[in-house]
Amino acid sequence: MKILIIGGGAWGSALGNVLTENNKHDVTIFDRNIKVVDEINKLHTNSTYFNNVKLNASLKATHSYHEILNTVDLVVLAIPSNAYKDILIDLNNNLKKKIYIVSVAKGFDLETNLRLSETIRKYLDASKRFEVVSLIGPSFADEVVIKMPTCVTSTSIDENVAKIIQEVFSNNYFRVYTNTDEIGAEYAASYKNVIALASGILTGLGYGDNTRAALITRGLAEMVRLGLKMGGKLTTYLGLTGLGDLLLTATSTHSRNFKAGLIIGKENSAINFLKNNKMTTEGVRTSKVLYQLSLKEGLDLPCNEAVYDVLYLNKKPSEIVYNLINRPLKKEF
Repeated sequence: MKILIIGGGAWGSALGNVLTENNKHDVTIFDRNIKVVDEINKLHTNSTYFNNVKLNASLKATHSYHEILNTVDLVVLAIPSNAYKDILIDLNNNLKKKIYIVSVAKGFDLETNLRLSETIRKYLDASKRFEVVSLIGPSFADEVVIKMPTCVTSTSIDENVAKIIQEVFSNNYFRVYTNTDEIGAEYAASYKNVIALASGILTGLGYGDNTRAALITRGLAEMVRLGLKMGGKLTTYLGLTGLGDLLLTATSTHSRNFKAGLIIGKENSAINFLKNNKMTTEGVRTSKVLYQLSLKEGLDLPCNEAVYDVLYLNKKPSEIVYNLINRPLKKEF
């Protein structure tokens, strides 16, 4: 299969490496940064993200994908959620054939608050694509690129397409399961970034394992509450895109959202972080989307609301923690 990966960041490069090794797929990464492109092509490395890791020599890169777009069978979107719209419009304007399309980001469209699969359907005509697949689950790029065993899901409302993508990506260290619960999986994969932010904040404030365990557990309860309300399935939240992804991002310093929260917690304020941050931190935007959704749907999502208050109302994290722990007593379920 001939594959185009849009995005030469850590995840795009790691997945490109996986795919190049799988059945000799012909894989090209697109990135606007010419230095990244040249390094992948000439040195077979991407030192911006991976120190001393050699990528497969067959992996190629380009800073202009239009000349190959209508020769590829599969397009992987490995870009931040806020870049989806422009890329999808460009794909829609230039595609002259039907492709498989895989989304690997987690979040929502900036303008519409749509899930990313919905965003793809909105901007890319059905005649130019098979049903959308989300490749999501507990996976850090720096571990995948050095071939540490990793499990993710190929999630699509079309199970046959999910199975095709499962076969394309799976190998002896990258195991892919299929899932047809797109709603549950995408809400879970987005929500866990907010809980990871909160976990980092608690750690930055100096709290320990008891506090973090409580947060993750109650955060999962909120994820389920929202997911079921929106049409997701409970089993999804017990799987890789739910509990699995939550555990990974809410407990690891490799997580960008956890690291962002750590900075906020140590300063007991989000002001400086939001002013100076340059890394992709999907949980920041997601918290706002979820807060708006909770108001619309009449849902009680206190962990998310706490993060929202810190990020958007400039409240001190230490005060928010006190308010959370002193909420009126209630049944657990």
